[in-house]
Amino acid sequence: MAGGKEPIEVKFRLFDGSDIGPNKYDPSTTVAALKEFVLTRWPQDKEVVPKTVNDVKLINAGRILENGKTLAESRVPVGEVPGSVITMHVVVRPPQSNKSGIAFDFLLIDSKLTSYYVWLSHLWLQYN
Repeated sequence: MAGGKEPIEVKFRLFDGSDIGPNKYDPSTTVAALKEFVLTRWPQDKEVVPKTVNDVKLINAGRILENGKTLAESRVPVGEVPGSVITMHVVVRPPQSNKSGIAFDFLLIDSKLTSYYVWLSHLWLQYN
């Protein structure tokens, strides 16, 4: 691995509780690259299928991860056991329109998190 850093093992938890992974990634892997991986492994039998990385949000420890950041920069080591698998939640933004033509989406996050996010038109709103 680059710089002698150990790979980070990550699994992606989908909205229905199923998982993609776990797989090992170099700490220098970007969040955008992780999203690309999720897109390539997305089960086609799901009702909602993301088309681009912009349709996908990765959440780690209640934080939405930024595409340009690396896995090492994005991980939150609180409560991590060395060598354990990190679970990232995957949220898909399925476009829907109401009669006014305004796009809106609803997002449910694991109830163990202290915050949740709602996608409204073009903006993520955080609720505590």
